[in-house]
Amino acid sequence: MYTFIDNNGYKVNLRFDEGPFEIEPKHVIVFVLYNGKWLCTINKKRGIEFPGGKVEHGETLQQAAIREVYEETAVHITDLKWFAYYIVHDKVPFCKAVFTGKVEKVDPFIGEHETIGMTWLSTEELMNHSNLSFFMKDDGMKKMLQEVKHHERQW
Repeated sequence: MYTFIDNNGYKVNLRFDEGPFEIEPKHVIVFVLYNGKWLCTINKKRGIEFPGGKVEHGETLQQAAIREVYEETAVHITDLKWFAYYIVHDKVPFCKAVFTGKVEKVDPFIGEHETIGMTWLSTEELMNHSNLSFFMKDDGMKKMLQEVKHHERQW
């Protein structure tokens, strides 16, 4: 387990296994690497971040991950694999599940919801982007980007 303090001052426990969970994950994040670049969404309020969001009633974590990636980026993903999870010890603690996925198809991004589209960034571009969301700047995200390099997967 990797423990750090996030940018809001909360303790976070990051694990690279599939549980057991002390808190059931109700949020998802998805890492998608395609042609050497990471799929990121452009959140209107927070800035650049990996796609993800809340699990809706009756949805599995995997269904939520696929839906959120499409809603935020218009990218269809496949071959979803478990990668990690982390617990944020906020006033009300919560857990996020992290997956990796492969690009199946990219649709044109039409309209906007929480996001204004997507962008593809190299790891260097991602780590140095001037408009990263707050959680993309913390030690946990840096640790996940290091670990995903060792994740056995054919992108």
